[in-house]
Amino acid sequence: MSLNPVRPWRNIHRRESHRIMVGNVPVGGGAPITVQTMTNTETTDIPGTIAQVQAAAEAGADIVRVSVPDEASSKALKEIVRESAVPIVADIHFHYRRGIEAAEAGAACLRINPGNIGDETRVREVIKAARDHGCSMRIGVNAGSLEKHLLEKYGEPCPDAMVESGLDHIKVLQDNDFHEFKISCKASDVFMASAAYMQLAEQTDAPIHLGITEAGGLMSGTIKSAIGLGQLLWMGIGDTIRVSLSADPVEEVKVGYEILKSLGLRHRGVNIISCPSCARQGFDVIKTVETLEERLEHIKTPMSLSIIGCVVNGPGEALMTDVGFTGGGAGSGMVYLAGKASHKMSNDKMIDHIVEEVEKRAAEIEAGAEPASE
Repeated sequence: MSLNPVRPWRNIHRRESHRIMVGNVPVGGGAPITVQTMTNTETTDIPGTIAQVQAAAEAGADIVRVSVPDEASSKALKEIVRESAVPIVADIHFHYRRGIEAAEAGAACLRINPGNIGDETRVREVIKAARDHGCSMRIGVNAGSLEKHLLEKYGEPCPDAMVESGLDHIKVLQDNDFHEFKISCKASDVFMASAAYMQLAEQTDAPIHLGITEAGGLMSGTIKSAIGLGQLLWMGIGDTIRVSLSADPVEEVKVGYEILKSLGLRHRGVNIISCPSCARQGFDVIKTVETLEERLEHIKTPMSLSIIGCVVNGPGEALMTDVGFTGGGAGSGMVYLAGKASHKMSNDKMIDHIVEEVEKRAAEIEAGAEPASE
């Protein structure tokens, strides 16, 4: 049996969008869905912000956003951009001058909330700066900061108001012959955000930045984001994502990749398939998986690992993974390599041995061997 069978029921047909560049990273037009995060340091703390950008990049962030609320932050941005290995998006909220300064400082993209930045004249000045300095832009519509006339028209934040806001500002950019933009329609309410994104996807071919804003803490925010982003991505909507958590930005990146990996849209690192603990387990599955997740964080090669506590489902899962371990009782279990039963290993030596086998398999895949799973 092939380790990579064709599964048409798993295919996701992505919405067609035009491609833009965020620095050297393509977004839209069929490019891989990118994972973003945002620093939470004071931007004027240059060493701290650079360290956080580097940590996010090491975790796999393709793009990192940095807040630019004042002139001092604009000045700091230049050094941050210079030291960053990934494109930097400047987050602009209330003052259009910050957008111009960020473009001059080398930002790869300007994120603006058009409802806050001022009239069309000021928006046009930001557009000119973006064009002059090779920046793309993101129109950032947010349910919490819609324009006053839209709130009066609709009575409250709602998907129709969000989409109308987005389309109005797309028109401003297009009327100024600026097309290097993407757009987001974020809300903390999963239903509102999802409905807005579905409407938006039908009315523009602009690349779409997905996010459930202010999603919450690590666990609650992960669940809300997985539900909201997951259903949209499954529908083919979304070209770049940011998981918004009240947590370390590195955690946002990890969750983003897990969402994409679960849908087969992006692969990075070891995908661990493990069973819930039960009375049949031949070893401590929970502790084993926790330890392996930590010890295998350095692996960037896309590959799969199954850790199953007993022989009920273990052999079947191991047949589809690069490395597997299935508990069999009597203090030992079976190690599977490239989908085939290989040898037995005692439980007390199993973790070190699995780490060794995963590293070896990762090297083989890097050298050209086909991974066992997509």
